[in-house]
Amino acid sequence: MNRKEISASLAGDVSLGGELTVHRLGFGAMRLTGEGIWGPPKDRKGALAVLRRAVELNINFIDTADSYGPHVNEELIAEALFPYPSGLVIATKGGWNRPGPNQWTHDASPSHLREAVEGSLKRLRLDRIDVYQLHVPDPVVSFGSSVETLAKLRNEGKIRLVGLSNVTQEHIERARKIVPIVSVQNRYSFADREWDHVVDYCQRNEIAFIPWFPLAAGRVAGKVLDRIAQAHDASPTQVALAWLLRRSPTMLPIPGTSSVEHLEQNVAAASLRLTEEEYQQLAGVPELVGSR
Repeated sequence: MNRKEISASLAGDVSLGGELTVHRLGFGAMRLTGEGIWGPPKDRKGALAVLRRAVELNINFIDTADSYGPHVNEELIAEALFPYPSGLVIATKGGWNRPGPNQWTHDASPSHLREAVEGSLKRLRLDRIDVYQLHVPDPVVSFGSSVETLAKLRNEGKIRLVGLSNVTQEHIERARKIVPIVSVQNRYSFADREWDHVVDYCQRNEIAFIPWFPLAAGRVAGKVLDRIAQAHDASPTQVALAWLLRRSPTMLPIPGTSSVEHLEQNVAAASLRLTEEEYQQLAGVPELVGSR
């Protein structure tokens, strides 16, 4: 897809709680770590270049977490971008421990979340985190107590806005009784629509929906996706992102990559417009349930 202008702003904007506005194509920084989401990236200079290029392409929403590395991802973001340009929103998360590569253990206890927020503030060199997300509900900790902790940290001025990740609609409804929820991040793509009803709920309630694993479509490209991609002189992944952007006005995809070239290809999807027929054809692709 040859575009004279490549800019995340072409995807349009979405409001976060009526307080912040970001372009609807962000960047997920998780891939800028070592294998198994553990340790530093093999190419540190390359990782820093990707982050800086993302900002040059008008991406103003970057998603990370203290568990990516752990800690490495947040440190890279600060190294690459601090002092941060005006309007850049960095969203991070807490609620996991990382005993080793590809290993994740729950801890959304109030003490751990408070410690996690303090650590993220230090690593990101911030006085306040714009969007802080509960990474996942903890099966042995009261969900209410986890959310209440984030609400207290918000009242203390350490968090501006609160989001959730890997949650059900019931979780969202319960959390909203405690603190305003501005975003929900669940696994979602045109080929994996398990959380369709949550996307609809978020749209009705003006909550940004952040799909993780948004390019799962690549696993089931098939004839439909290939044909539509060819018609637009685009790649299958660009079409998959265009489908997400059309799916809901509150959709905020955050495709991640460790390559500047792939980053530019992803951002180019912001200007791709599918016809109604193409959108419906992709909506009919059999579901694929992705892995974490």
